[in-house]
Amino acid sequence: MQRVRQRQPQAFDRVLSSMCTEPHPRAHEAAVEFLATNPGDPATYQTVADLETDAVDQLGEIAGLDDAYGYVASGGTEANIQAVHAARNLADGAQTTGGDTPNIVAPTSVHFSVTKAAEMLGVELRTVPVDDDYRADLDAVSAAVDDDTLLVIGVAGSTEYGRVDPIPAMTDLAHDADARMHVDASWGGFILPFTDYEWSFADAPIDSMAIDPHKFGQAAVPAGGLLARDRETVDALAVDTPYLETTSQATLTGTRSGAGVAGAVAAMDELWPAGYRQQYHDQQANAEFLAEEFVDRGINVVEPTLPLVTASVSPATFEALRDEEWRIARTADGDLRIVCMPHVSRASLEAFLADLDRVRS
Repeated sequence: MQRVRQRQPQAFDRVLSSMCTEPHPRAHEAAVEFLATNPGDPATYQTVADLETDAVDQLGEIAGLDDAYGYVASGGTEANIQAVHAARNLADGAQTTGGDTPNIVAPTSVHFSVTKAAEMLGVELRTVPVDDDYRADLDAVSAAVDDDTLLVIGVAGSTEYGRVDPIPAMTDLAHDADARMHVDASWGGFILPFTDYEWSFADAPIDSMAIDPHKFGQAAVPAGGLLARDRETVDALAVDTPYLETTSQATLTGTRSGAGVAGAVAAMDELWPAGYRQQYHDQQANAEFLAEEFVDRGINVVEPTLPLVTASVSPATFEALRDEEWRIARTADGDLRIVCMPHVSRASLEAFLADLDRVRS
């Protein structure tokens, strides 16, 4: 009988580019306990369905929303697609004039999942410039929004530079045009509660949000989140499911991960708020340490306002660091990008800097 090849998962000590991290031990345990459950059929899998209600309530608390609607998605990509999907369904053609294609407006810093959403759902994506601090340019947003705009999207913790768009002002522009407002806080959602940024449902009358427990929340993958201010948003996504015990389903996927739901609840139970606050302060300190070390070496950096550092290094240096098996990435402009996630230690950053010095010498 052929033996099954045994493989060990990749260690995280040299992973500096990922926005996912090692799950909290309790999240790991809970995920394993619920591996065989499917929250996509909540009437059958009632225990995990109850856990999903708890997860949405906890995510709402983190994001400043007392009565939250939504579900645990596969990640930020699904949540962003569903936000566009709901906006399109709610408009139902009434918002467009003269037969023009409905559009969504977002900064160039928006996640590529929004491009997928526009292509899948047949809406026009209008991307607008960012300002000198990599935040959405409000004048450009205002110029792009028109009577055919269904949705404006702001980013709270951008993928490349960790920036937070001016969410309240963007929300005003969206609602003045009778459009909806969505915030992509997939990465930033578990960091921003401990900052002074205005990003949440409590800061502006936003309509929906992507927020991922499997990023800074330390849940097991996959565990994203789609939150909505009102039930109407979720109802706009529902389709009939005649062969299931549950008669309708609002999620993008059918079968879903009970492990992700259970792991998310376990992580939030363990870490909200004190544990998340501490890991934000620890990783922000790591980001500022790394940025200062780059500057001391004559390397240009973008100030890390959240725990994410970008720096200008040569292509040869970047490839040499990859050859040393550092898992690093580039921005669209070619800058080195390092995300200080909970698994990133000061010792790991010091080892990285030692290799940087060696490959540059």
